[in-house]
Amino acid sequence: MRVLPPALQAALDSGASRLARCWKVTRRDGVAIGFTDHDRDLTFDGVVFEANSGLTQGALDAATGLAADTHEVTGALSSDRITDLDVAKGLYHGAEVAHFLVDWTDPATHTLLFRGQIGEIRRAGQAFEAEVTGLADRLNQPLGRAYLHSCDCRLGEGKCGIDLSDPAFLGTGTVADVTSPGALLVTGLDGFANGWFIGGNLTWSTGGNAGLEGHVKSHVAGAEVTSIELWLAPPVAVQPGDTFEVTAGCDKTAATCRAKFDNILNFRGFPHMPGDDVAASYPNTGGAHNGRSLFR
Repeated sequence: MRVLPPALQAALDSGASRLARCWKVTRRDGVAIGFTDHDRDLTFDGVVFEANSGLTQGALDAATGLAADTHEVTGALSSDRITDLDVAKGLYHGAEVAHFLVDWTDPATHTLLFRGQIGEIRRAGQAFEAEVTGLADRLNQPLGRAYLHSCDCRLGEGKCGIDLSDPAFLGTGTVADVTSPGALLVTGLDGFANGWFIGGNLTWSTGGNAGLEGHVKSHVAGAEVTSIELWLAPPVAVQPGDTFEVTAGCDKTAATCRAKFDNILNFRGFPHMPGDDVAASYPNTGGAHNGRSLFR
């Protein structure tokens, strides 16, 4: 049972409408912004909770035990609070959300109702809807190694051992032309084999997307310019002259680890692990079934 602060309990017992809801959102870059459904701004804990911000709450699904609570908020993409560009940059993905019940006559009188983090964000025009999951959702995240045919490492991390600063695996380029959002003609990648960067990460060094990452969908080497296509178009339109770094791609197979990176000793998959066909086959006993599988 939740125990409320005495002053807040007194506000509830008074029967007068003195309560408001506030949300504090701490983005991935550390910036904290506040919103309230009250008709004027409220301030507490050093945060200004802005009124008329367009943020409204959906149903709060509270669960018992270790099940994760869920919560949904909807709002408008404004020019000064929650911008379309900030959402596209991923600043709100995984952001921490704290939901408070507040006595608006004395904002210092408040209690925390819910704490969680933003998961999926859906956008439609100038509006957005965000799913907020409780802290217990972290218990649903898989930990430890997974038994897979493919490697479970991210290329370049410690257990992988590949140095992505090696010029053999890192390229720097400049955009020469943009054929469509996410499809680029670039210079500076001469000498890399066709398809070398497929599956790699492209990090923008300059331009409107500086600091952001993209994932390479295709890489076609050319005599003068190279074609690079990203899986998702950058949030800001790419301009000729923008520069970037791009790392070699890895499909996490043993063959690629051996041939492309000469790193098979650090491969963390199980390429010889039997598959479902072995599990579903009949034991080869040489008996009544002549050693043949019952499943043809």
